[in-house]
Amino acid sequence: MQKSLKSAEYARLIAMLVAVRENAGVRQQPLAAKLGKPQSFIAKYEGGERRIDLIEFIAIARALDADPVKLLKAFVAGEPT
Repeated sequence: MQKSLKSAEYARLIAMLVAVRENAGVRQQPLAAKLGKPQSFIAKYEGGERRIDLIEFIAIARALDADPVKLLKAFVAGEPT
């Protein structure tokens, strides 16, 4: 399995998180503040410069008031968000 930042599956995961953020009407800066991170953290993972781990995925989903389990199930099933 490819572990690159450029893998299609990882790009799909990030696209899903970006869509959730945008659909929630949340900009990068407020999300970063909720996570206690700099805005560059959001910009880097959304731009494909940085990978996020499972714990970060859960924190991001919760900060967006999304259910991380539902998001992960939708991702695995290939469903759009």
